[in-house]
Amino acid sequence: MAKNKILIVEDEAGVRFGIRDFLESKGFEVEEATTCQEAIGSFETARPDAVFADYMLPDGNALELLPRLKAIDSAVPVVILTGHGSIDLAVRAIKEGAEQFLTKPIELPAMLVILGRMLENARNRQKQLARETRQDREAPDPFIGTSHAIRNLADHAHKVVSAESPILLLGETGTGKGVLAKWIHQNGPRADEPFVDLNCAGLSREFLETELFGHEKGAFTGAVSSKPGLLEVAHRGVVFLDEIGDMDPSVQPKLLKSLEEKRIRRMGDVHDRRVDIHLIAATYLDLGLAVREKRFRSDLYFRINTIPLNIPPLRERPEDIPLLARNLLGRLSKDVGRGAFELSAEAESALRQYPWPGNIRELRNVLERAVLLSDQSLLAPKHLRFDSHSPADTIPIDTSLTLVQMEQRYIERVLAEENGRVDHTARRLGVPRSSLYQKIKKYGIAPREP
Repeated sequence: MAKNKILIVEDEAGVRFGIRDFLESKGFEVEEATTCQEAIGSFETARPDAVFADYMLPDGNALELLPRLKAIDSAVPVVILTGHGSIDLAVRAIKEGAEQFLTKPIELPAMLVILGRMLENARNRQKQLARETRQDREAPDPFIGTSHAIRNLADHAHKVVSAESPILLLGETGTGKGVLAKWIHQNGPRADEPFVDLNCAGLSREFLETELFGHEKGAFTGAVSSKPGLLEVAHRGVVFLDEIGDMDPSVQPKLLKSLEEKRIRRMGDVHDRRVDIHLIAATYLDLGLAVREKRFRSDLYFRINTIPLNIPPLRERPEDIPLLARNLLGRLSKDVGRGAFELSAEAESALRQYPWPGNIRELRNVLERAVLLSDQSLLAPKHLRFDSHSPADTIPIDTSLTLVQMEQRYIERVLAEENGRVDHTARRLGVPRSSLYQKIKKYGIAPREP
């Protein structure tokens, strides 16, 4: 975690040096300013955790500076220092939002005690806000099951949950990458800090850039006010970038620079802003292949791939499906306000035999339909209808076919369901698009591209 940063606004060099030297010896990072204008610029870019400002400054006074700082970030405590204190001035300062009002000469040990108390109070307020905004119910468990694949994932995740290095979640669509990202946040050292997420798939360069980095008023047509980006909002917390493999190539170098320098710059701004974030990224793509095909920057790939975690598809852990289904049914019954639902032995068998191209997300959809449409608490195979609209107990499996023939027919079927869209079909099958094209060529399949 980054050191606490303190902004000292003081035009007397000797006083400024004394405070800075003392705070740095106590492990703080110090920024300095000598005027109101400098203070505002440093406040915006350095993101201090507290401010000590002299009352009389060359271009104004602290009571004039205080509301301008509070308009930028009202949560940062400000202490006013003065050599000519009075009760009236102290009352005015507190009314304007100052945390403390101290007279010179400053007793540095007392100042340290006040600073520690202010920072602790600010952290407690942030933690309370984070708790209040969380969902009341317990977060989903990303490690439900007894299979070797899911236990291996759980073991690796528990080992890296406290790491500050970027984490890359790899897995097919619907495997629960978002659930695992939230689990890492809630069980890591930044649990009481913000968690912000963004799905990078399908976003234009302009929209993605302003979402990540923010913009200033007038930066482009329609920018009627300033807007902080998600990387700025997540300061000291966690950023989850889902489907990062689909990120527009022109945005990738700017993200890389922000991760390496821990600074961002809003669109239309001339100042950088410090950000302290933990990055969790996720993708269903083979990023190594994307790098080789020049669709993803190699330097960004190596930056985010410090700690990779592979989430197994549901078809590789069929023994976990009944337990997952029972857990999902428990949640669904609470959502719809009905009693408990159970699966018959035949229904559990049908769930285990289905290939689940949509993984856990598809499993939840199937169970949700069953819960909403059934008037019985015991769910049978007839209640389970898959996204292909076929009942689970009538899925045809021709055991006379060879494995090669089965693969060809399955590709043809999914292609037809996706209206010939190869990219969507590859995503459902959990294979790179280039690999699917090779299979299509091998079997002589003619996809109907839209």
